[in-house]
Amino acid sequence: MSGLMSQLGLKPGVLYGDDVLKVTSVMTSQLFEYARKAGFALPAINVTSSSTALAALEAAKDARAPVILQVSNGGAAFFAGKGISNDGQKASIAGAIAAAHFIRSIAPIYGVPVVLHTDHCAKKLLPWLDGMMDADEAFFKEHGTPLFSSHMIDLSEEEVEFNIKTTAKYLQRAAPWKQWLEMEIGITGGEEDGVNNEDVDNNALYTQPEDIWEIYQTLSKISPYFSIAAGFGNVHGVYQPGNVKLHPELLAKHQKFVSEKLQTGKEDPKPVFFVFHGGSGSSVEDFRTAISNGVVKANLDTDLQWAYLCGHRDYITNKIDYLKTQVGNPDGANKPNKKYYDPRVWVREGEKTMKARVIQAFDDFHTAGTL
Repeated sequence: MSGLMSQLGLKPGVLYGDDVLKVTSVMTSQLFEYARKAGFALPAINVTSSSTALAALEAAKDARAPVILQVSNGGAAFFAGKGISNDGQKASIAGAIAAAHFIRSIAPIYGVPVVLHTDHCAKKLLPWLDGMMDADEAFFKEHGTPLFSSHMIDLSEEEVEFNIKTTAKYLQRAAPWKQWLEMEIGITGGEEDGVNNEDVDNNALYTQPEDIWEIYQTLSKISPYFSIAAGFGNVHGVYQPGNVKLHPELLAKHQKFVSEKLQTGKEDPKPVFFVFHGGSGSSVEDFRTAISNGVVKANLDTDLQWAYLCGHRDYITNKIDYLKTQVGNPDGANKPNKKYYDPRVWVREGEKTMKARVIQAFDDFHTAGTL
Protein backbone atom coordinates (compact mmCIF):
# COMPACT_ATOMS: atom_id res chain seq x y z
CA MET A 1 0.00 0.00 0.00
CA SER A 2 1.52 3.32 -1.03
CA GLY A 3 1.48 6.18 1.46
CA LEU A 4 -1.81 7.99 1.94
CA MET A 5 -0.04 11.30 2.67
CA SER A 6 1.32 11.37 -0.87
CA GLN A 7 -1.83 9.93 -2.45
CA LEU A 8 -4.19 12.30 -0.66
CA GLY A 9 -1.88 15.30 -0.45
CA LEU A 10 -2.19 15.46 3.34
CA LYS A 11 0.07 17.59 5.49
CA PRO A 12 1.28 16.75 9.00
CA GLY A 13 -0.83 18.20 11.81
CA VAL A 14 -4.53 18.65 12.48
CA LEU A 15 -6.88 17.99 9.57
CA TYR A 16 -10.29 19.50 8.91
CA GLY A 17 -12.97 19.60 6.25
CA ASP A 18 -11.85 18.37 2.86
CA ASP A 19 -8.68 16.85 4.31
CA VAL A 20 -10.82 14.68 6.57
CA LEU A 21 -13.36 13.78 3.93
CA LYS A 22 -12.51 14.79 0.40
CA VAL A 23 -9.27 16.04 -1.08
CA THR A 24 -9.83 18.42 -3.97
CA SER A 25 -7.78 16.55 -6.59
CA VAL A 26 -9.98 14.36 -8.80
CA MET A 27 -7.19 11.77 -8.72
CA THR A 28 -7.55 11.23 -5.01
CA SER A 29 -10.29 9.69 -2.91
CA GLN A 30 -11.78 10.63 0.41
CA LEU A 31 -9.60 10.05 3.47
CA PHE A 32 -12.16 7.90 5.25
CA GLU A 33 -13.12 6.40 1.91
CA TYR A 34 -9.47 5.55 1.38
CA ALA A 35 -9.37 3.87 4.80
CA ARG A 36 -12.56 1.97 4.08
CA LYS A 37 -11.41 0.74 0.66
CA ALA A 38 -7.89 -0.06 1.86
CA GLY A 39 -9.26 -1.95 4.87
CA PHE A 40 -7.98 -0.02 7.87
CA ALA A 41 -9.44 2.18 10.61
CA LEU A 42 -8.04 5.14 12.51
CA PRO A 43 -7.64 4.53 16.25
CA ALA A 44 -9.38 7.28 18.24
CA ILE A 45 -7.32 7.89 21.36
CA ASN A 46 -8.88 9.57 24.39
CA VAL A 47 -6.38 12.02 25.86
CA THR A 48 -6.60 13.78 29.23
CA SER A 49 -3.31 15.66 29.35
CA SER A 50 -0.38 16.83 27.25
CA SER A 51 1.45 13.68 28.34
CA THR A 52 -1.18 11.26 27.02
CA ALA A 53 -1.52 13.28 23.81
CA LEU A 54 2.23 13.13 23.23
CA ALA A 55 2.31 9.38 23.85
CA ALA A 56 -0.32 8.90 21.14
CA LEU A 57 1.46 11.23 18.71
CA GLU A 58 4.77 9.45 19.26
CA ALA A 59 3.08 6.12 18.59
CA ALA A 60 1.60 7.47 15.35
CA LYS A 61 4.99 8.81 14.28
CA ASP A 62 6.76 5.52 14.94
CA ALA A 63 3.99 3.46 13.33
CA ARG A 64 3.77 5.83 10.33
CA ALA A 65 0.02 6.10 10.74
CA PRO A 66 -2.72 8.74 10.93
CA VAL A 67 -4.43 9.10 14.29
CA ILE A 68 -7.53 10.59 15.92
CA LEU A 69 -7.00 12.40 19.22
CA GLN A 70 -10.16 13.09 21.19
CA VAL A 71 -11.24 14.53 24.52
CA SER A 72 -14.33 13.48 26.44
CA ASN A 73 -16.33 15.87 28.59
CA GLY A 74 -14.60 14.64 31.75
CA GLY A 75 -11.23 14.45 30.04
CA ALA A 76 -11.59 18.04 28.86
CA ALA A 77 -12.46 19.19 32.40
CA PHE A 78 -9.38 17.36 33.68
CA PHE A 79 -7.28 19.10 31.04
CA ALA A 80 -8.44 22.42 32.50
CA GLY A 81 -7.58 21.28 36.03
CA LYS A 82 -9.55 19.74 38.86
CA GLY A 83 -9.37 23.01 40.78
CA ILE A 84 -11.79 24.67 38.33
CA SER A 85 -15.56 24.41 38.79
CA ASN A 86 -17.44 22.85 35.90
CA ASP A 87 -20.64 24.83 36.50
CA GLY A 88 -22.19 25.56 33.12
CA GLN A 89 -19.57 23.27 31.53
CA LYS A 90 -16.97 26.03 32.07
CA ALA A 91 -14.06 23.69 32.75
CA SER A 92 -14.98 21.22 30.00
CA ILE A 93 -15.27 23.97 27.40
CA ALA A 94 -12.02 25.66 28.44
CA GLY A 95 -10.16 22.35 28.74
CA ALA A 96 -11.27 21.12 25.33
CA ILE A 97 -10.24 24.40 23.72
CA ALA A 98 -6.87 24.31 25.52
CA ALA A 99 -6.29 20.72 24.38
CA ALA A 100 -7.19 21.69 20.81
CA HIS A 101 -4.70 24.56 20.74
CA PHE A 102 -1.99 22.40 22.30
CA ILE A 103 -2.49 19.55 19.82
CA ARG A 104 -2.70 21.96 16.88
CA SER A 105 0.61 23.57 17.88
CA ILE A 106 2.58 20.37 18.53
CA ALA A 107 1.16 17.81 16.05
CA PRO A 108 2.94 19.12 12.90
CA ILE A 109 6.42 18.30 14.26
CA TYR A 110 5.41 14.64 14.64
CA GLY A 111 4.88 14.45 10.89
CA VAL A 112 1.51 12.68 10.97
CA PRO A 113 -2.05 13.70 10.04
CA VAL A 114 -4.27 14.15 13.11
CA VAL A 115 -8.05 14.34 13.34
CA LEU A 116 -8.94 16.45 16.39
CA HIS A 117 -12.21 15.16 17.83
CA THR A 118 -14.45 15.38 20.90
CA ASP A 119 -16.17 12.35 22.38
CA HIS A 120 -19.70 11.50 23.63
CA CYS A 121 -21.78 14.62 24.12
CA ALA A 122 -25.06 13.49 25.69
CA LYS A 123 -28.22 15.65 25.88
CA LYS A 124 -27.33 17.06 29.31
CA LEU A 125 -23.88 18.04 27.97
CA LEU A 126 -25.08 19.97 24.92
CA PRO A 127 -23.94 23.30 26.47
CA TRP A 128 -20.41 21.84 26.23
CA LEU A 129 -20.85 21.25 22.50
CA ASP A 130 -22.37 24.71 22.08
CA GLY A 131 -19.35 26.30 23.77
CA MET A 132 -16.89 24.39 21.61
CA MET A 133 -18.77 25.24 18.43
CA ASP A 134 -18.74 28.90 19.43
CA ALA A 135 -14.94 28.55 19.56
CA ASP A 136 -15.02 26.77 16.18
CA GLU A 137 -17.00 29.61 14.63
CA ALA A 138 -14.67 32.28 16.01
CA PHE A 139 -11.60 30.33 14.85
CA PHE A 140 -13.14 29.82 11.40
CA LYS A 141 -13.76 33.54 10.96
CA GLU A 142 -10.10 34.24 11.72
CA HIS A 143 -8.35 31.27 10.10
CA GLY A 144 -10.78 29.73 7.61
CA THR A 145 -10.93 26.42 9.49
CA PRO A 146 -12.82 25.31 12.62
CA LEU A 147 -10.76 24.75 15.76
CA PHE A 148 -11.75 21.06 15.96
CA SER A 149 -11.81 18.64 13.04
CA SER A 150 -14.98 17.00 14.34
CA HIS A 151 -17.32 16.50 17.27
CA MET A 152 -19.50 13.68 18.51
CA ILE A 153 -23.10 14.17 19.56
CA ASP A 154 -24.49 11.19 21.47
CA LEU A 155 -28.26 11.24 21.87
CA SER A 156 -28.56 7.46 21.73
CA GLU A 157 -30.49 7.36 25.02
CA GLU A 158 -33.17 9.68 23.59
CA GLU A 159 -36.04 8.89 21.23
CA VAL A 160 -34.82 8.21 17.69
CA GLU A 161 -36.79 11.14 16.27
CA PHE A 162 -35.25 13.59 18.76
CA ASN A 163 -31.81 12.10 18.17
CA ILE A 164 -31.90 12.55 14.41
CA LYS A 165 -33.60 15.96 14.47
CA THR A 166 -31.14 17.40 17.00
CA THR A 167 -28.12 15.88 15.26
CA ALA A 168 -29.31 17.42 11.99
CA LYS A 169 -29.51 20.83 13.67
CA TYR A 170 -25.90 20.63 14.83
CA LEU A 171 -24.70 19.30 11.46
CA GLN A 172 -26.39 22.28 9.83
CA ARG A 173 -24.34 24.61 12.04
CA ALA A 174 -21.10 22.72 11.29
CA ALA A 175 -21.71 22.41 7.53
CA PRO A 176 -20.32 25.83 6.45
CA TRP A 177 -17.02 25.00 8.18
CA LYS A 178 -16.91 21.51 6.58
CA GLN A 179 -16.68 20.12 10.09
CA TRP A 180 -17.31 16.42 10.68
CA LEU A 181 -20.04 15.26 13.06
CA GLU A 182 -20.25 11.78 14.54
CA MET A 183 -23.53 10.59 15.99
CA GLU A 184 -24.63 7.49 17.87
CA ILE A 185 -27.70 5.36 17.40
CA GLY A 186 -28.15 2.33 19.64
CA ILE A 187 -26.82 2.49 23.19
CA THR A 188 -23.28 1.47 24.10
CA GLY A 189 -23.46 -0.50 27.34
CA GLY A 190 -21.15 -0.44 30.35
CA GLU A 191 -19.83 2.60 32.19
CA GLU A 192 -17.51 5.40 31.05
CA ASP A 193 -16.86 9.01 31.97
CA GLY A 194 -19.74 9.17 34.43
CA VAL A 195 -22.32 7.62 32.07
CA ASN A 196 -23.58 4.25 33.30
CA ASN A 197 -25.49 1.95 30.92
CA GLU A 198 -24.70 -1.31 32.71
CA ASP A 199 -28.38 -2.16 33.24
CA VAL A 200 -29.65 -1.19 29.80
CA ASP A 201 -31.98 -3.56 27.93
CA ASN A 202 -29.84 -5.85 25.77
CA ASN A 203 -32.02 -5.18 22.71
CA ALA A 204 -31.09 -1.50 22.84
CA LEU A 205 -27.45 -2.44 22.15
CA TYR A 206 -28.26 -3.40 18.54
CA THR A 207 -29.17 -0.77 15.95
CA GLN A 208 -31.76 -1.49 13.27
CA PRO A 209 -30.98 -0.93 9.54
CA GLU A 210 -34.10 1.22 9.12
CA ASP A 211 -32.67 3.69 11.64
CA ILE A 212 -29.33 3.81 9.79
CA TRP A 213 -31.16 4.59 6.55
CA GLU A 214 -33.25 7.34 8.16
CA ILE A 215 -30.10 8.95 9.58
CA TYR A 216 -28.24 8.70 6.28
CA GLN A 217 -31.17 10.08 4.34
CA THR A 218 -31.60 13.05 6.70
CA LEU A 219 -27.97 14.00 7.25
CA SER A 220 -26.70 13.53 3.70
CA LYS A 221 -29.07 16.26 2.54
CA ILE A 222 -27.26 18.68 4.85
CA SER A 223 -23.60 17.68 4.56
CA PRO A 224 -21.44 14.67 3.61
CA TYR A 225 -19.33 15.18 6.76
CA PHE A 226 -20.86 12.66 9.16
CA SER A 227 -20.36 9.17 10.56
CA ILE A 228 -22.52 6.81 12.59
CA ALA A 229 -21.65 4.90 15.75
CA ALA A 230 -24.10 2.03 15.39
CA GLY A 231 -24.71 -0.43 18.19
CA PHE A 232 -23.76 -4.05 17.60
CA GLY A 233 -23.47 -5.11 21.25
CA ASN A 234 -20.72 -2.64 22.16
CA VAL A 235 -19.88 -2.06 25.82
CA HIS A 236 -17.71 0.62 27.40
CA GLY A 237 -15.07 -0.42 29.89
CA VAL A 238 -13.19 -3.68 30.25
CA TYR A 239 -14.73 -7.13 30.47
CA GLN A 240 -13.84 -10.80 30.31
CA PRO A 241 -13.79 -12.25 26.77
CA GLY A 242 -17.08 -13.99 26.07
CA ASN A 243 -19.13 -11.89 28.50
CA VAL A 244 -20.15 -9.47 25.76
CA LYS A 245 -21.67 -10.63 22.49
CA LEU A 246 -20.43 -8.37 19.73
CA HIS A 247 -21.90 -8.80 16.27
CA PRO A 248 -19.88 -6.56 13.92
CA GLU A 249 -21.21 -8.59 11.01
CA LEU A 250 -24.49 -6.69 11.47
CA LEU A 251 -22.78 -3.66 9.95
CA ALA A 252 -22.63 -5.49 6.62
CA LYS A 253 -26.43 -5.77 6.68
CA HIS A 254 -26.72 -2.05 7.39
CA GLN A 255 -24.43 -1.24 4.46
CA LYS A 256 -26.42 -3.49 2.15
CA PHE A 257 -29.73 -1.98 3.28
CA VAL A 258 -28.52 1.59 2.60
CA SER A 259 -26.79 0.77 -0.69
CA GLU A 260 -29.97 -0.91 -1.94
CA LYS A 261 -32.00 2.15 -0.97
CA LEU A 262 -29.48 4.34 -2.80
CA GLN A 263 -29.34 1.86 -5.68
CA THR A 264 -25.55 2.10 -5.73
CA GLY A 265 -25.06 -1.67 -5.85
CA LYS A 266 -21.53 -2.78 -6.70
CA GLU A 267 -20.54 0.82 -7.41
CA ASP A 268 -20.67 1.78 -3.72
CA PRO A 269 -21.51 -1.25 -1.55
CA LYS A 270 -20.43 0.47 1.70
CA PRO A 271 -21.82 4.02 1.63
CA VAL A 272 -21.91 4.55 5.42
CA PHE A 273 -18.94 5.63 7.54
CA PHE A 274 -19.25 3.57 10.73
CA VAL A 275 -17.53 3.99 14.11
CA PHE A 276 -16.63 1.26 16.62
CA HIS A 277 -17.33 2.35 20.22
CA GLY A 278 -16.47 0.38 23.35
CA GLY A 279 -13.34 -1.06 21.75
CA SER A 280 -11.32 -1.89 24.87
CA GLY A 281 -11.35 -5.61 25.58
CA SER A 282 -12.61 -6.48 22.10
CA SER A 283 -10.87 -9.17 20.07
CA VAL A 284 -8.72 -8.34 17.06
CA GLU A 285 -11.11 -10.48 15.02
CA ASP A 286 -14.08 -8.30 16.07
CA PHE A 287 -12.19 -5.15 15.12
CA ARG A 288 -11.19 -6.51 11.74
CA THR A 289 -14.68 -7.78 10.96
CA ALA A 290 -16.06 -4.34 11.79
CA ILE A 291 -13.39 -2.64 9.65
CA SER A 292 -14.20 -4.91 6.71
CA ASN A 293 -17.81 -3.69 7.02
CA GLY A 294 -17.07 0.02 6.84
CA VAL A 295 -15.72 1.04 10.26
CA VAL A 296 -13.17 3.82 9.71
CA LYS A 297 -12.74 4.92 13.34
CA ALA A 298 -12.34 2.72 16.42
CA ASN A 299 -12.31 4.18 19.93
CA LEU A 300 -9.81 3.16 22.60
CA ASP A 301 -9.83 4.48 26.16
CA THR A 302 -9.98 1.93 28.97
CA ASP A 303 -7.08 -0.18 27.67
CA LEU A 304 -4.97 2.96 27.31
CA GLN A 305 -5.73 4.14 30.84
CA TRP A 306 -4.43 0.80 32.06
CA ALA A 307 -1.37 0.94 29.81
CA TYR A 308 -0.49 4.45 31.01
CA LEU A 309 -0.77 3.35 34.64
CA CYS A 310 1.42 0.28 34.10
CA GLY A 311 4.52 2.32 33.28
CA HIS A 312 4.12 4.44 36.41
CA ARG A 313 3.27 1.44 38.59
CA ASP A 314 6.24 -0.61 37.46
CA TYR A 315 8.68 2.27 37.80
CA ILE A 316 7.53 3.15 41.32
CA THR A 317 7.50 -0.51 42.37
CA ASN A 318 11.02 -1.09 41.07
CA LYS A 319 12.44 2.18 42.42
CA ILE A 320 10.50 2.43 45.66
CA ASP A 321 13.65 2.55 47.84
CA TYR A 322 14.80 5.60 45.85
CA LEU A 323 11.47 7.39 46.22
CA LYS A 324 10.91 7.44 49.97
CA THR A 325 13.15 10.41 50.74
CA GLN A 326 14.89 13.17 48.82
CA VAL A 327 18.29 12.04 50.13
CA GLY A 328 19.35 8.53 51.05
CA ASN A 329 18.85 5.27 49.18
CA PRO A 330 20.36 1.76 48.94
CA ASP A 331 23.47 3.25 47.32
CA GLY A 332 24.26 5.43 50.33
CA ALA A 333 22.77 7.51 53.14
CA ASN A 334 23.87 10.76 51.47
CA LYS A 335 22.92 9.87 47.90
CA PRO A 336 20.34 12.29 46.35
CA ASN A 337 17.22 10.88 44.70
CA LYS A 338 16.30 13.75 42.42
CA LYS A 339 17.01 11.84 39.22
CA TYR A 340 14.51 9.18 40.35
CA TYR A 341 11.61 11.40 41.44
CA ASP A 342 11.91 13.96 38.64
CA PRO A 343 8.48 13.88 36.91
CA ARG A 344 10.22 13.78 33.55
CA VAL A 345 11.45 10.31 34.50
CA TRP A 346 8.37 8.61 35.93
CA VAL A 347 5.79 10.35 33.73
CA ARG A 348 7.83 9.24 30.74
CA GLU A 349 7.51 5.61 31.83
CA GLY A 350 3.72 5.88 31.52
CA GLU A 351 4.06 7.45 28.09
CA LYS A 352 6.21 4.54 26.91
CA THR A 353 3.74 1.85 27.99
CA MET A 354 0.77 3.79 26.58
CA LYS A 355 2.67 4.31 23.32
CA ALA A 356 3.27 0.56 23.02
CA ARG A 357 -0.47 -0.13 23.41
CA VAL A 358 -1.37 2.47 20.78
CA ILE A 359 1.14 0.93 18.36
CA GLN A 360 -0.54 -2.43 18.97
CA ALA A 361 -3.85 -0.82 17.96
CA PHE A 362 -2.30 0.50 14.75
CA ASP A 363 -1.23 -3.06 13.94
CA ASP A 364 -4.61 -4.53 14.91
CA PHE A 365 -6.50 -2.02 12.76
CA HIS A 366 -4.11 -2.37 9.77
CA THR A 367 -3.23 1.34 10.11
CA ALA A 368 0.51 0.94 10.68
CA GLY A 369 2.67 1.89 7.73
CA THR A 370 -0.11 3.62 5.77
CA LEU A 371 1.69 6.99 5.60
